[in-house]
Amino acid sequence: MAVVFLFVFSVAVQAQDSPKQEDLSQAIPVDEVVVIDSTAGDYVRGALRTNLLYDAALIPNLGIEVPLSSHLSAGIDAFYTWFSSDHRHRYWQSYGAYMTFRYYFKPWTLADRQATMFTGHHLGIYGLCLTYDVEWGGRGYQASKFGFGGGVEYGYSMPVSRCLLLDFSLGIGFQDGEYKEYLPTDDYTGHYVWQATKKRHWFGPTKAEVSLKWQIGKGKKVKKGVGR
Repeated sequence: MAVVFLFVFSVAVQAQDSPKQEDLSQAIPVDEVVVIDSTAGDYVRGALRTNLLYDAALIPNLGIEVPLSSHLSAGIDAFYTWFSSDHRHRYWQSYGAYMTFRYYFKPWTLADRQATMFTGHHLGIYGLCLTYDVEWGGRGYQASKFGFGGGVEYGYSMPVSRCLLLDFSLGIGFQDGEYKEYLPTDDYTGHYVWQATKKRHWFGPTKAEVSLKWQIGKGKKVKKGVGR
């Protein structure tokens, strides 16, 4: 009888000294970790754009603009057209590119990056290079070598939908280059009569833009969570 009592007493003591299951779980430390929220929304990484004024003048063009900071962006635009008609002496040929850095007065926040960026007033500087061959009034003007220039611009960009913006800007600067004047002929040889080689030193408006911009890019936000 004493042996049975001692056995029951020892089992009771061991059960009392053993920690409960919930106590063990509370004793395990929980560390804060960084996890990826797979349900997070998209945010803007950049914008494709086309200058509607160039499009209206039958000069196809395409550009891209990307953010550098909460105020700054960089963009490059290229254009190309090569229309001609020897029979009627109509030439409309040009190609070149702009490189632009812009400062937006309104900084974009995380909420802007999830919706619409590149909005409001902005100032910028730009450089350009181009060549052309155009003809009107019975006389042609051909820049067989690239001309270069640059200037400063001011503009305003406004959203027209969640992904589309309309940007207005005007640039004033300089453009240098060499071009040839020629007289078109009707001999169908393709060799027109050269008249003179001149230098172009232009200061004034060198850039006009009414651009439609489409914001692009996807990403996932990083947030803090808990894990074991």
